[in-house]
Amino acid sequence: MKSDANPIDPVQRLRDAPRCHAKAKSTGEQCKAPAVRGWSVCRVHGAGGGAPCGKAHPNYKHGVRSKEWVETRKQINSFVREVRAVE
Repeated sequence: MKSDANPIDPVQRLRDAPRCHAKAKSTGEQCKAPAVRGWSVCRVHGAGGGAPCGKAHPNYKHGVRSKEWVETRKQINSFVREVRAVE
């Protein structure tokens, strides 16, 4: 595939690259690094990163605080509250 970059200014395509959308907490300024292709942020701000969820995560221990278990506990607690309200 032929590049349509300007042969006189080869750095122009780097200047035209989309920029990271992350902002600094302290100054509120936008990150000036180029965004990773297919992401809205740069590699420093999390593009393509992150560990898998659930049992595939290296720090997974027992799953008591997993999303499914939290939802199950909420349902159980609401059922118990309903039963106590009836009594």
